[in-house]
Parts: sequence; structure tokens; C-alpha cells
Amino acid sequence: MYRVASPSEYLVITGVGIKDIKLAKKAWVMPGQSYSVFDVSPVNYTFEVQAMSAEKLPFLLPAVFTIGPRLDDEPSLLRYAKLISPHDKLSNHVKELVQGIIEGETRVLAASMTMEEIFRGTKQFKQEVFEKVQIELNQFGLLIYNANVKQLVDVPGHEYFSYLGQKTQMEAANQAKIDVSEAKMKGEIGAKLREGQTKQNAARIDAETKIVSTQRQGEGRKEEIRVKTEVKVYENEREAEVAEANSELAKKKAVWSKEAQVAEVEAEKAVALRDAELQREVERMNALTMTEKLKAEFLSKASVDYETKMKKKEMGGLSQLSSLKGKTHKVQALEIESIDNPDIVTELAAILGY
Repeated sequence: MYRVASPSEYLVITGVGIKDIKLAKKAWVMPGQSYSVFDVSPVNYTFEVQAMSAEKLPFLLPAVFTIGPRLDDEPSLLRYAKLISPHDKLSNHVKELVQGIIEGETRVLAASMTMEEIFRGTKQFKQEVFEKVQIELNQFGLLIYNANVKQLVDVPGHEYFSYLGQKTQMEAANQAKIDVSEAKMKGEIGAKLREGQTKQNAARIDAETKIVSTQRQGEGRKEEIRVKTEVKVYENEREAEVAEANSELAKKKAVWSKEAQVAEVEAEKAVALRDAELQREVERMNALTMTEKLKAEFLSKASVDYETKMKKKEMGGLSQLSSLKGKTHKVQALEIESIDNPDIVTELAAILGY
């Protein structure tokens, strides 16, 4: 006949043709074979494990374990089917088995640790308990799906955790007071430091602002001086150019004035020369005129004198005649020279008795 297991169940088949056991979700069950069904859903087990520390101080470890068959490993599932499935998983047999493993491993581990170590390292202690319990459960094909361990509890008559908690509480209270005092002190110091830093920062910012302002003013002053210098240089260059132009103009004016003066002097000289030439020409003409006049008069007088003297010669002798002839020859010579020399005319006039 054909059998099908529910989603949380497995079929365990034994009998003809099967060497050990066979696990299946659905299968044909042949004649000569038998089957059973077991549930694989995990179960919660609640315990109060009593253990003792290295100082012989007893304590209780309340715990809740969620345990079920390991489904991801077939050999583990086969072990569970053979060892645990024949019993009801909620039966005392299975519960005592699991509790015995947990208590045994917890006591062994607690005996190697002091109460202080257990209390301080509760999380680590719990983890080590889980690991050691899991190792023992593997041989039954069981897996710890979840484990919750509550706070460690004192055994009546041994109030270690209570006193330790009170001590811790007092230490915490004292530490809290110290922390509050330190916090207040740090707050006051911090406030003073913040105030000091604020003043320092304000002073630093003011100083930097003044430095920047001074630098800006200096740069502005430098720029102003540079611009004024450039303007002054430009003005000096323009003044130099104007002065140079004025100098050139003055030089040219001087040259022109000199040339004009030279031209005027040359003109005056030319006029003077022309006047001198004209004067000489006038004087020459006057001399010629005078010479002609004197000549005419002299000749007339000479003729008269000659005739007179000839008469006197006849009367006075030959000496006077010679003197007269010499004088006549000199007058003729001077007459020839007087043409270009007015002074000769004067001399000629003196000879003739003018």
C-alpha cells in the first residue's frame, strides 16, 4: 500500500528488502514490511540548571532550549529515527535525556570558572554551554534551534548574585555621582574653554581682519601711488616733449632770427655798398665836372696867362716861360689822375689858385 507523510513528518520503513531502515516522505509499503511515522518539528524544553562555581558557590541557570531533529544531515536524521522517534518527544524519557546533557555540560563548565568570571562573562559562558551541549546532542541527531538563558539566580541561602548586584549597583551609583561631578567639572571647564576659545577666535579674527584691512589699504595706497607715479611720469614725459618742442622751436626761431639779422645786415651792407657806389659815382661825376670846369678855366686862364707872359717874355725874359710850361705839364698830369681820385681835383684846384 502507498503511504504519504504530512509536511512535518517522515516515514520510517523496515522489513523485507531493507537492510536497516528507510526514511521517506512517501513510499509503497510492501508485504513483509512495516512502517511508522515520526514528527520532526522542534520542541521547547524549560530547565533550571543547578551548578556550582570553582569557589563552591551554587547558582541556578534558568534556560529554555528549542531542540529538534537535524533535517539537513541524513545520517543525523537516521540516528534520530532509530534512537528518539520510538519515544514520544514530549515524554519524560526525552526530556530527562536532554536535561541530563545540559546540566552535565553546564556543571562541568561552571566548575572551571569563578563566580566573578561567570557573572562578568555571562554571554561567553552561555555560548560555551550551548556549544558543549550541541556536541553531546549530535550523537542523538538533535539540533539546538534556539536557546534563551535567563539571568543567573542565587540558590536560597547563598545570595552572592544579590550582594554582587548590590555592590555593582552601589559602584554604579557612586560612579554615576563621580561621572556627574566630572561632567559638571568638564562642563564648567568646557564652558570656560569655550568662552576662552571664543575670545581667542574673536581676537584672532579681529587681528586677521585688521591685517587684511591694513593689507588692503596698503595695496590701495600702493595702487594710488603707482597710478600717481605713472600720471606724473606721463606728465613729465609730456612736459619734456613740450620743452623739447619749445627748445626746438626756440632754436629754429633763433636760427630764423639770426638768418633774418644776417639778411638784414647783408641788406644794409648791400644798401651801404650801393650808397657808397652811388656816392663814389656822384663824387666821380662831380670830380669830372670840376675837372672839366677847372680844365676849361685853367686852359682859359693859361691861355690868357700865356699870352700875357708871352708878352712879358717879350718884355721879361725866358725864365718865367719855363716855369709856366712846367706848371702846365703838372696840371695836365693831375687832370688825368683826377678822373678816379677826388683828392687830385682838390690839389689841382690848389695849383690853379682856387
